[in-house]
Amino acid sequence: MGRGKIVIQKIDNSTSRQVTFSKRRKGLIKKAKELSILCDAEVGLVIFSSTSKLYEFASTSMKAVIERYNCLKEEHEQLLNPPSELKFWRREAAVLRQQLQSLQENHRQLMGEQLYGLSVKDLQNLENQLEMSLRGVRLKKEQMLTDEIQELTQKGSLIQKENLELCKKINLIHQENMELYGKVYGTRDANEAGGNAFVQYGLNNGEVSQLPINLRLSQPNQKL
Repeated sequence: MGRGKIVIQKIDNSTSRQVTFSKRRKGLIKKAKELSILCDAEVGLVIFSSTSKLYEFASTSMKAVIERYNCLKEEHEQLLNPPSELKFWRREAAVLRQQLQSLQENHRQLMGEQLYGLSVKDLQNLENQLEMSLRGVRLKKEQMLTDEIQELTQKGSLIQKENLELCKKINLIHQENMELYGKVYGTRDANEAGGNAFVQYGLNNGEVSQLPINLRLSQPNQKL
């Protein structure tokens, strides 16, 4: 048989009421914990029993939850009440104007302007602040230059490697041309004509040597 529907009203029997309170309190705390984990919600739960016992659960801390609740409740009430909302935005505007004025004054002092009224200690603090800022700028510039030098060095090494590969390919082509010339004219003629068939280049510092020039094959004489 299915479980009968429970009437939601106060339980008269104190023992049954205490048992029900204990079971449902544990279930409620479990649900609150699951809600905070599954939905990334900030949850705060406070329970007072009929015997004035306190039970609580907070996903972060109860103090933080209560402070956040009071803050948001105050803002919500101010937005619902037009006069309070106007006062709120006027107060925010005044705070922002004060912050802007302070930033502008600090900027002028960093530029060396309006230094009157500052004590020696204030000037020393301003000097220390400028030195720290300058040190940071220099470190950033040195780091950028170092990175650029490393990048150029890597590019130079890559270009040098490619140059060596091209030299090897050209030397291989030169050797193949010499072999072809020897097969056509003979080994002796190839040695004698080597200087005429190829232009000699120095091989200093990985430069290319003995590039081939135009090769012309002679036609055999036809017998009559």
